[in-house]
Amino acid sequence: MKLRDEIIRFKPYDEQEEKEKELIIKYIDSFDDIFTRENELAHLTASCWIVNKEKTKVLMIFHNIYKAWSWVGGHADGEFNLLQVALRETSEETGINNAIPLSNDIFSLEIIGVDGHIKHGKYIGRHLHLNITYLLEADENETLIIKPDENSGVKWIDLEECVNLCPEPHMKKIYKKLSNKLKAI
Repeated sequence: MKLRDEIIRFKPYDEQEEKEKELIIKYIDSFDDIFTRENELAHLTASCWIVNKEKTKVLMIFHNIYKAWSWVGGHADGEFNLLQVALRETSEETGINNAIPLSNDIFSLEIIGVDGHIKHGKYIGRHLHLNITYLLEADENETLIIKPDENSGVKWIDLEECVNLCPEPHMKKIYKKLSNKLKAI
């Protein structure tokens, strides 16, 4: 499996990525349905850290379920190429159609616990997102759009400010890590 090989090649940035890389591989090896939401315990998702050309801002959405500024991303839903998932989600959630990967390699990975919530009138139980993150670049002058069923805002946010705008402690850690990794490039 190509994604499994990409994860094996991924060089962890810190202890969190090292441990979660190990666990994601274990989940991939243990479940046949890990690429779909049919696996209600854990499934693969793709996110993207979308930066401007100067790498001083990140494009974020105001997520309707979490009521917070958030990175862009979504479920694999049977797609095995998670970079393509990240690019599709970028277009759908922000209107940006010309984002380019700064690398085809995985930028970051994390396991994110998702609390139970209502989506499209149906209760979704607590589960894990086995998340693969890609680093994308986009033109901050490109027209932005809102995807009303998922977000109620889209905007470029100063890289230093994005952590402060997030009320979720576990996501603050991830956004801080992503910003630090970006600075190290």
